[in-house]
Amino acid sequence: MKNTSPLSQIYLDANATTPVLPQAAAAAVNSMKVLFGNPSSSHITGLKAKDLMEQTRANARKVIGADTGNVIFTSGATEGIQTAIISALVEAKKSLDSDKQYSLLYGATEHKAVPESLKHWNQILGINADIKAIPVDGMGNLDKQFIEQEAPSALMICTMAVNNETGVYQDLLALEQVIRHANKHIFWMVDCVQALGKTPLNLAETTIDYAPFSGHKLYAPKGIGFVYIRQSAPFTPIIAGGGQESGLRSGTENLPGMAAINVIFEMLLNEQDSVFASLDTLRGYQTQLVNTLNTAFPEVVYNHSVENSVPTTINFAISGFSSKEIMDLFDAANIRVSSGSACSSKVTRSFVLDAMGLPAWQSESAIRLSFGPAITQTEVDQACQRITSAAKALTHSCMILDNGEIDEKQPLNGLVQLRFGSNCTWVYADQQSKQAFIIDPLPELNDRLDTLLQCQQLELVAVIDTHGHADHQSGRTFLADKHLPTQQTDALGWPQACLQHSQLQYIEIGHQWLVKVATPGHTDDSMTLLLCSPFKDKNDIKQQCQFAFCGDTVLMGSLGRTNFDSSSATDMFSSLKLIHSLIGSDTLICASHDYNNEFTTHLSAECQRNPLLRNTLNGQLDVYEFEKLKADLDSHLCDQTGSEIMCGALTDSQLAGQAIVEYNHQSLNYALANDEVTLIDIREPHEYALQHTEDSSENVPLTRLVQFIQQQQQQKHRKWVLVCRSGSRSFVAAQAMHRLGFDNVAHLKGGYALSS
Repeated sequence: MKNTSPLSQIYLDANATTPVLPQAAAAAVNSMKVLFGNPSSSHITGLKAKDLMEQTRANARKVIGADTGNVIFTSGATEGIQTAIISALVEAKKSLDSDKQYSLLYGATEHKAVPESLKHWNQILGINADIKAIPVDGMGNLDKQFIEQEAPSALMICTMAVNNETGVYQDLLALEQVIRHANKHIFWMVDCVQALGKTPLNLAETTIDYAPFSGHKLYAPKGIGFVYIRQSAPFTPIIAGGGQESGLRSGTENLPGMAAINVIFEMLLNEQDSVFASLDTLRGYQTQLVNTLNTAFPEVVYNHSVENSVPTTINFAISGFSSKEIMDLFDAANIRVSSGSACSSKVTRSFVLDAMGLPAWQSESAIRLSFGPAITQTEVDQACQRITSAAKALTHSCMILDNGEIDEKQPLNGLVQLRFGSNCTWVYADQQSKQAFIIDPLPELNDRLDTLLQCQQLELVAVIDTHGHADHQSGRTFLADKHLPTQQTDALGWPQACLQHSQLQYIEIGHQWLVKVATPGHTDDSMTLLLCSPFKDKNDIKQQCQFAFCGDTVLMGSLGRTNFDSSSATDMFSSLKLIHSLIGSDTLICASHDYNNEFTTHLSAECQRNPLLRNTLNGQLDVYEFEKLKADLDSHLCDQTGSEIMCGALTDSQLAGQAIVEYNHQSLNYALANDEVTLIDIREPHEYALQHTEDSSENVPLTRLVQFIQQQQQQKHRKWVLVCRSGSRSFVAAQAMHRLGFDNVAHLKGGYALSS
């Protein structure tokens, strides 16, 4: 299997790291081949190496405006931060007053390396100062009044020159006036990593004590950086040994790294011989990209202002789309961007944007597009063309509208699962009748749901909540007002003009019935909606039922909580037995929440890992025992709530992952050639359309995985191999299928990302 996308990579994640410039790489190689001597050696080879090191140091001084003070080479910014913090705190500790409480200040939008280092060394050195975050306003500017109030009792203050997520820069001169007016003796560190080459620096003319820098953010190799230390600032070496760097930082010097970063310095100092664009040119590139985003995505919102940010960073969000969806879309177009900071993993929202007070959806949907000063007009033009193409691909799968031109849209038929965070919305469309219903609509998805209905030319039959939600608002009113303005319903959206059979109410969608079943317990208004083929009586439902929308009554890995004011464990006991009698053990359950990326479940799978449910359905528990055990289960919620109201208690033992067979590209190619393996590409249609492959894979978007699972209930022993962009989605999808009895499901580790 080979990825045959003809598109070259457009790299727009320079704030995370940059490629090494060919000139810098050549200098590093030359230093390893020719100038390979140890700068501490006194022979000619060593002297030449030392001369290169001192040339690099001299150029570093010129670039940052530091004709005085020390410039010490480091392994990168993190080491520079440690150097600054240790030096400041060791000195501060000498004059502490035991009767006074001190503080350490840092900007709320600082890189995590700063507050984590402050916490670490504050504890190790036994200073025990209060560590306080300096608030920022909606523009990302530090609160100067807070600094005025807190700086007099602070030992150290840490700020940034340029923020790594938003590109917002601080007015260092204005900050200096505030800081030094409040406390002339406070030690001041400024993280200058993102400032190098993007904004002028003249550090010697300031009272900044420490300023760390990193080479790999500006086309030098990883592993080389430097730290500026003001002439009068205290210094404590953090690495002792052979006395290199005049005893300031021991260890054999990284000469190849210095040779490489020296090339960068020379380009910054000699504009005529540089591949770096001017700041005005970079601002023009930023404007071109912003204009393209505005045209391609009319719902785009920017998370910072151009007025106080460097020209090489654009941080934006697109209403109705998560950051991962946009990253996957751009990746399919071979554009590399990131969601917030690339220095941390498994981050679902941006703490930087949270600190700026931006709405939660912007923080959760943030995309950082960043480029370096060596970017070219050709690359910017290509990026704009691909952004436009990516947006058009979204129209094919009806995620955005394209002037009402819907003739070539991919038709939707069956069930779609849309998510925002852990919340689930379910859409069912019947292509033949052009009808649809929506269950548990989320307000964050209103625009996407509205677009989907319009794009697919679907008639909305009903929009229903399975219960009154305690953890979020419903989007039902918006959709009902727009698409069903005259429909009379109850409080949850169930139509009054419904039909009745076997004492059950139902509505028709195409040739299917959506049946309402009252199942109180989680809340007193909870109901279960069953999508079935027409049935003769209640005993016939389980044979005809395809999906059971249980809301929060049955969750993947748990049962809905019953400790709300409107809850009743007694009622839930009866409701669980009723649901089981109607749908049996293998009907797919579509819950309102998916806390662990499991997509769907059925009672058979839940009973295997949930003793409370199993013993309830097999009759081993009476209602009183159920109530007691359910209260114990709900007691686990106190440790899980955080900022989100959890609707069911989950335990690690219940959610143990399954061992999934993993293919690499070599073993998968062998299996495709010699075995009966079916390849399933689970990327979304717009990704699939943007990046074709030579294989004969079937496209089953992850949003339609539940529909696929239902259709393949009789094919559980078939050999499936799931594949996506990076292997992360295919892995969780394979786990979900395996848990539901698909015993030959596997996935491609590393996905298409490792295929080229």
